[in-house]
Amino acid sequence: MTAANRYLVLENGSVFAGQAFGSPVSTCAGGEIVFSTNMTGFTETVSDPSHCGQIVVQTFPLVGNYGVNPADVQATPKCAGYVVSQLCQTPSHFQSQGTFDAFFVQHGIPGLAGVDTRALTKMIRNAGQLRGVLADNPADAMFRATIDDFIAQVTVSEPKLAPADAAKHNVVLWDFGVKASELRELNARGCNVTVMPASSTAEQMLAQQPQGVLLSAGPGNPAQYAAIAEEIAKVAKTGVPVFAWGMGHQLLAMACGGKTERLPYGHRGGYSVFDHAANKTVIYHQNHGYAVAMNGLPANAVASHTNVNDKTCAGLDYTGINAFSVQFEPAAAQFDRFVSMMGGK
Repeated sequence: MTAANRYLVLENGSVFAGQAFGSPVSTCAGGEIVFSTNMTGFTETVSDPSHCGQIVVQTFPLVGNYGVNPADVQATPKCAGYVVSQLCQTPSHFQSQGTFDAFFVQHGIPGLAGVDTRALTKMIRNAGQLRGVLADNPADAMFRATIDDFIAQVTVSEPKLAPADAAKHNVVLWDFGVKASELRELNARGCNVTVMPASSTAEQMLAQQPQGVLLSAGPGNPAQYAAIAEEIAKVAKTGVPVFAWGMGHQLLAMACGGKTERLPYGHRGGYSVFDHAANKTVIYHQNHGYAVAMNGLPANAVASHTNVNDKTCAGLDYTGINAFSVQFEPAAAQFDRFVSMMGGK
């Protein structure tokens, strides 16, 4: 890692200095600054499509000690930057095939190390939404006022098949930013998955003759995508089984008349979720800055899961349509439920 100066400049005027790693900042890299509380899975974090356009602050103090394993990469990294306290340049793990520094150079992402991430995280928690810019000179920091279509940056450009070795079900996935691990979970359950672009119409989705429809997670503000929600409503009304998570969960709620809201600083990491049906609390991985508003739930839905910390909606069960959704990253139980809705095991 080159011991060059680099700065994180926040729109509230705060400046954090550190050492540069990863890609050079030829032009200022800016975006919403968020923090992730994950204590492992750093490669998965930076390659999560839901971080598109964001500068991610890792709260765990040491990053890079086990290097980068290409099998952990979820998608082409699209985050705008990465900020850590301490970056390890000598990884020690039998699956490591390179350093974080080299990985960030490869994908054109600038990084900043040597920052008091505890102080920075507390600032984000207190201030709420903040934009930041990584720059080699604080005077160069400029904040864009444009609203980006982040889903367009992470979705497939044309239909793509993710085949199962022993196919039992034909499903289509509306791709708002799906992860490789989620496709593997579906394939393992005998699902041939046709991944469709976010811009697909209901007619195009149904033309695939799916036994089930999936709505993936993704980046950005769901309110920007009312047109997609209208297409989702058309699909849901046919009665085909629908399972949604993350951004898909929010868009399905909008399709059924629900409302979404911005969270003060989002949920990114492992969070406790109360499962109403099982009457127990489970920790699920989450990565979102918006939620379905509890005072704006769809008329045909009830909360199936609730975030323990702030009581926000973490899941919905629907009546009148054959659908359910969760805000968090799906686990085995949710994928199994979806398969059972299609008559499988």
